[in-house]
Amino acid sequence: MGKKQKDKGGDILFESYYRQIFEDRWPALKEALLVDRKPIAYKDGLEAEYYLDEASVIAAKLLDVQSKDSVLDMCAAPGGKTLVLASLLKGTGSLTANDRSSARRSRLRNVIDSHVPEVWKASISVTGHDASKWGLYEQEMYDRILLDAPCSSERHVLCDPAALKQWTPSRPKHLAIQQFAMLAAALEAVKIGGYILYSTCALIPLEDELVIEKLFSKREGRFELVPIEAPFSEKRTYGSIILPDTSGGKGPLYFCLIRRIA
Repeated sequence: MGKKQKDKGGDILFESYYRQIFEDRWPALKEALLVDRKPIAYKDGLEAEYYLDEASVIAAKLLDVQSKDSVLDMCAAPGGKTLVLASLLKGTGSLTANDRSSARRSRLRNVIDSHVPEVWKASISVTGHDASKWGLYEQEMYDRILLDAPCSSERHVLCDPAALKQWTPSRPKHLAIQQFAMLAAALEAVKIGGYILYSTCALIPLEDELVIEKLFSKREGRFELVPIEAPFSEKRTYGSIILPDTSGGKGPLYFCLIRRIA
């Protein structure tokens, strides 16, 4: 990064970076990101309602979890998508909810304890592993994996002056490296014939379809993409994204469904 770029505030860098990507769409998209979310109540067999973005429910259901599946939620906290997966399994099979952060894992346990019926809890385990190294320890173990990867979360950045001030273009670059490592690990951990749903709440291709593109370049012949149709979504080169300016405030949420074939 040159000196002139370093001297700019994070807000100026952020604005320039995203305007370059979204061009004329950026003002409307930015305005939609600044509007408070309108979460929906999700229950479907749970003990209590959990409020989350409808886009998150849509994405989690795209994994098409079946009764008795072995399921891994690689980056599970705070737990909304975990509850959707649990409600699909209904106590059958197994659900591993993982998060490396002890603080986030504590919140995850609280969400599970206060929402999941007692009879389902025996099939759910909470772990604290490094998702990027998962494939080193467990290979071909899961029927379905949800990788909702840590990302730029631009909606949060825009609404947090301190985070916006500190933002630099290096942040999404570093995150994309981590995201690919996690996705490559998921490909090792899923069974042949099993499915991975890769998702982020990032806006930009670098953390979304370009991570999938990198998987094609590094793991060619070992997986295929599964076509999906999701409400409120728009197609990208690989996968789809729900953006708040065209979905009534939902998202952002990118998702791509992958099937391991070798």
